[in-house]
Amino acid sequence: MGIALGLMVEVIPSEIVLSYGGYLIHTGHINFFGALLAGVIGGTIAQLFLYWIALYGGRPFIDRYGKYILIKSSHVDASEKWFLKYGTGMIFLARFIPVVRHAISIPAGLARMPIGQFTLYTTAAIIPWTVLFLLLGMRLGDHWENIETYAKPYITPIIIAAVLLLGAYILLQIRKKNK
Repeated sequence: MGIALGLMVEVIPSEIVLSYGGYLIHTGHINFFGALLAGVIGGTIAQLFLYWIALYGGRPFIDRYGKYILIKSSHVDASEKWFLKYGTGMIFLARFIPVVRHAISIPAGLARMPIGQFTLYTTAAIIPWTVLFLLLGMRLGDHWENIETYAKPYITPIIIAAVLLLGAYILLQIRKKNK
């Protein structure tokens, strides 16, 4: 329950919440599948919350109150530009890119993306993210608080892969438009 709530509130970065969850698995306090389920549910609900805020509150609401949930207008501008230019596939790919990963839910809500599609892409991206940090926390054991140091070799390739996939997706979208 703590993992789900920690991810829903998002005051503490998901990397830390999930790696601590991995530590708790390591110590036998919780099991892997329960932590995975909590991580996916908590991460998805957090993104649905942002989606609904944008869907029902619109851009004026986001501009006025976004700072209270740590969403800067510049982040929304960038993610909205990407979303409008490259389409709904951005929901999945952007989840692996720092800064944009949380803000991408807002343009999806503003564009009234179908909620089923949004939830599917979001959940599909949250699963590998959750597994990665749970496994890292388990592997680190009592040294889980050093997650940033140990995760860096894994995160850089993931970001590179996400950017390459994003580039391929963008090229496909450009080709579609040109035809």
